[in-house]
Amino acid sequence: MYCDRCGTQLQESQAYCPRCGKQAGSVPLMPVRSRLAGHVRLLGILWLAISVFSLLPGIVLLTIFGHAGYWWGGFSGFPYFVPGLMRFIGLLFLGGGVLGIITGWGLLEHQPWARMLAIVLGVFRLLEPPFGTALGIYTLWVLLPSGSEEEYRRMARVA
Repeated sequence: MYCDRCGTQLQESQAYCPRCGKQAGSVPLMPVRSRLAGHVRLLGILWLAISVFSLLPGIVLLTIFGHAGYWWGGFSGFPYFVPGLMRFIGLLFLGGGVLGIITGWGLLEHQPWARMLAIVLGVFRLLEPPFGTALGIYTLWVLLPSGSEEEYRRMARVA
């Protein structure tokens, strides 16, 4: 038998957990769920969804302005720096999308590094209206309070 609070192995004769002091065998009527648990799962899903959509403009820009874009006559009407600039912007979209997918996966798996990565990327997402701004605000609201840090660490340890 194990303690349902801290996971310590208990002997059959023990009435209380020696580590945390919780009464052995008592089951709460309603499962206790933290404020953070439901929000982190939703946040991970939102990071994955929005990041997949940010991959699309990167792929389009790299396809049009990459080497494959010269088949339709080149860029004679553009200044010489535009194709390189568009490829760079496409790479930024792709990089941001991949980082967002990694963040979403990390949040869903309760990885210890995912909270800090989500906070940093959430600040950058504030500059991408409307969906990026909403995701940034929600990310900061869920993960930034000091109580969330300890709660997320406990979730990461359990996972």
